[in-house]
Amino acid sequence: MPAAVPAGIFIAPRSGSGGCTDTMSLDFAKLDGLIPAVVQDEESGRVLMLGFMNDEAWRKTVETGNVTFFSRSRNKLWMKGESSGHVLKVKEIATDCDDDSLLIKVKSLGPGVCHAGYESCFYRRLEGDQWVESEGKTYDPNAVYGGSK
Repeated sequence: MPAAVPAGIFIAPRSGSGGCTDTMSLDFAKLDGLIPAVVQDEESGRVLMLGFMNDEAWRKTVETGNVTFFSRSRNKLWMKGESSGHVLKVKEIATDCDDDSLLIKVKSLGPGVCHAGYESCFYRRLEGDQWVESEGKTYDPNAVYGGSK
């Protein structure tokens, strides 16, 4: 049985589901047990980051109201903000038509989401054949994480 959804979180019903939100089944099989989760600022609409969730990270996100991912490089769960304090509070969760991707709208409790010191992980844009920084840093990552990231 799925976990209860914390107060203040809205899980958007799938199209054609008749508004039914009693199932939280997602298709983790297509990407070897993972699904991509796009994280978007609830107020500005800006995409902040893309992470991956396994079933455990998904359930922990829903149970706690804090976005939790599965780290592919460290092979473990990590709650966004566990070391920086820049926690992502879930406000709304939607899935795509194939139930294999998530869109998570959040309230960010920090000056930035990117470990490199930016508000968003998408702080570079392609100009010609070069990636160009399109904004300034919102915090010093060395002060938050220690050392260089």
